[in-house]
Amino acid sequence: MEKSSDVLTKEQIIAATEETIRRYGMAKTSVTDVAKALDVSHGSIYRHFKSKTELFEAATEQWLEEKIVAPLADVCRDSSLHGVGHVQAYIQTLVRLKRHYAREDEALFAMYAKVSDESAELISKHIGRIVGHLMDIMLRGGLESDHPERSARAVFYATARFHHPAHAYEWKSAAIDAEFSDVWALIEQGLKTND
Repeated sequence: MEKSSDVLTKEQIIAATEETIRRYGMAKTSVTDVAKALDVSHGSIYRHFKSKTELFEAATEQWLEEKIVAPLADVCRDSSLHGVGHVQAYIQTLVRLKRHYAREDEALFAMYAKVSDESAELISKHIGRIVGHLMDIMLRGGLESDHPERSARAVFYATARFHHPAHAYEWKSAAIDAEFSDVWALIEQGLKTND
């Protein structure tokens, strides 16, 4: 017997989407598969999401918020960190989280990578959150900059090779940690404190 679509929530649909992607993979998952997992018609899904693309974007947005942004927000608020060390801890956490999910939750990381290529608005919003955190850390930490947002964005993009999903294939390299250290040393030289 089919569940009533009146009580079906977006959260339930997104949870079922994640499980279905883990089972079948991103390329093979359809709205019909998600509907079957929920024991509803695919029309019930379309009452909440206009398309498969919109559904995958919503699932990716939730995944990013829970798995990446929330832990980064904790690092941003960590009052035991200060200055350049705080920026470094934040970026290292971003790198660690992305590597972890690329390895431990390959199906949903693949979803994130695909949506990253296709949804500029969603990814721009995600980057904006990270840049906002970095800017906050820099301002609170006394790091001088005529343009704090540009400086925060520069740190984000300078380290992109270590956290952008397009570079995930490189993260297994034995040299990747040393290469990050080299890039970080240059960034650190550019971040000065107001002492």
